[in-house]
Amino acid sequence: MRLSSVYYADVHAALRQALDEEGLDGFLATAPSDVAYLAGFYYAVTERPVYLWFPREGRPLCLVPQLDDEYARLQRIEADIATYAEFPGVVPAERVLAREVASRGRPPARIGVSGGLTLAAHAALTSALSGAELVTSGVVARLRLTKHPEELAWHRQAAGICDEMLAAGRSLIEDALRSGGPLPSEGDLARHVIGYGTDAMYQRYDHVIYTTKLAGALVYAGPNSAHPHGLPSRRRLRDGDTVILSLGAAVGSRFVESERTFVIGEPSAGQRRYFAAAAEAQEVGTAGLRAGRTCAEVNRECLDVIRGHGLGEYIRHRQGHGIGVQNHEPPWVEDGDATVLRAGMVLSSEPGVYVPGHGGYRVSDTVLVTESGQERLTGYPRGLEENVIAP
Repeated sequence: MRLSSVYYADVHAALRQALDEEGLDGFLATAPSDVAYLAGFYYAVTERPVYLWFPREGRPLCLVPQLDDEYARLQRIEADIATYAEFPGVVPAERVLAREVASRGRPPARIGVSGGLTLAAHAALTSALSGAELVTSGVVARLRLTKHPEELAWHRQAAGICDEMLAAGRSLIEDALRSGGPLPSEGDLARHVIGYGTDAMYQRYDHVIYTTKLAGALVYAGPNSAHPHGLPSRRRLRDGDTVILSLGAAVGSRFVESERTFVIGEPSAGQRRYFAAAAEAQEVGTAGLRAGRTCAEVNRECLDVIRGHGLGEYIRHRQGHGIGVQNHEPPWVEDGDATVLRAGMVLSSEPGVYVPGHGGYRVSDTVLVTESGQERLTGYPRGLEENVIAP
C-alpha cells in the first residue's frame, strides 16, 4: 500500500507553489496526518516526536526516532531520513532538527506550522530554531481539501468495507433473533463490526497502514441513540429499539463513514416520523453538495428540512464535515464555514434527529463532489423499510 511517486510529485509541487505565495521558506509538519500526506510515513504515535521539514527548495527531510529508522526506510518514504537517539534525549529532537536544517543551506526565516502544534512543541522549536519565525499556516490543510485520483481509489475501497461492516452488524442482530437468545449489547455489536472491518483489511492488503485506526464504530440503541457521540454501553438491544450503527473504515489511511438507522420490530408512528425527517434532510443535503456552493448554505438548506418538519429542537449538530487522511477534517459543512465546495472534495452528509429519552435517527454517506454534481461512495440501503429488522 503505497501511493505513487507521481502523487507525491504533484503534492510537493503544489505545496512549493503555496509556500512561495505565502512567503514561507518551508513548512514543518508535526501532525501524523500531515506527515503521512506529504511523505507517506505511517507510524505509531507516542511521546517521541516526528518532524517533517519541507523546504521551499530541495528535498524534504523526515526526522524520526532512531527506533523508527528502519521502518521508515521500509516504507520508502518520500523524504530523506535523519534520526535522533531518544526522548527526552540528552540532545532533544528539536536541536537535532535545527542542526539538520542548518546543514542544508540558508537558514529559514519564516517557517509554516499547522494550527495543531502544541504550546510545548512550539516553545521547543522556537528555542532550537533560533532566528526563525514560526507562522501558523493552512497551506497543507488547503491542499488536503481536494483529493488526488489515487487517494480516491483508496476512499472507494474503504467505502466498500464500511458497507460490509453495516451488513455484518445487521447479521449479528438477525442471528440472535433467529436463535431466540439474548440480543447483543451495544458493546458486543461495536466489537463485532470493528473486528469485521479490521480483519477485512489484513485479509485483503499485504501491508496495512493507518494514522489513527483501521475501523471504528459508535453503536447505540434505544434512548442511548439520542446521544450523537455517545459511547457504546453494556445495554442489550431490545425489540422496538432504534439502533444507529455509526461506522468508519480507512484504506491507506483514507477514511470513509457509513451510518444507518435500524429499527428492531414494527416501527411506531413516532419512529416513522423522525426517520422520515432525517432521511429527507440527508437527501436534500447530499444533493446540495455541489461545486460552487458554500458549506454554510448547504448546511442551512439541509437542516431547514428538519426544522420544516417541526423538529428543530432535536437538531444536535451540523450536516457534515470533510474526510481524508483523518476521519474529521476541513471543510466543515456548518453555518460558520464559508468554504466554497470544489470537485474532488470528500465529505460526510449526516444530519440527524435526536429525541431525548426516546432515540436518534441518522443516515450518513461519504460523498465525493464532482464536476457535474456529487457521488455517494457508500451505498448501503438507506430506507426505513429496508432497515427494519424483524423479530
